[in-house]
Amino acid sequence: MKLAEALQERADLSRRIEQLKDRMINNALIQEGEEPAEDPQELLKEFNKCIKEQTKLIAAINLANATVKTGDKTLTEMLAERDMLTVQIEAYRALISEASTTWQRARNSEIRILSSVNVRELTKKADQLSKQLRQLENRIQETNWTTEI
Repeated sequence: MKLAEALQERADLSRRIEQLKDRMINNALIQEGEEPAEDPQELLKEFNKCIKEQTKLIAAINLANATVKTGDKTLTEMLAERDMLTVQIEAYRALISEASTTWQRARNSEIRILSSVNVRELTKKADQLSKQLRQLENRIQETNWTTEI
């Protein structure tokens, strides 16, 4: 199984686990003399089976992320870098947005509001970071689709 397929399966199992949990809860109580719409014991068995599968899958994914290298970095290092690039880009974009706000003055005697940062330079840096993130994301995806676990 490719790492990318394992990641998709992990996402599917996560959704399945949540659905089973909700269905168990919805069938936990019934009115006296009524039958539950679904057997909570059967749902619990299926839930536990999914949990075991998910545990094995997560361990395999984590092991692959920690050991598979692309260039001089492991997937874990690249994922951490991706997360921090995303945080950086969001902060730059928020700062650019705020610094780009224009203030209208009704009279020349009103206080002028000026940007305290160079918006053009920040935009250039944010664009560079975005390009770096896209390239990193492509390397991660390529590695996910070529790595057997």
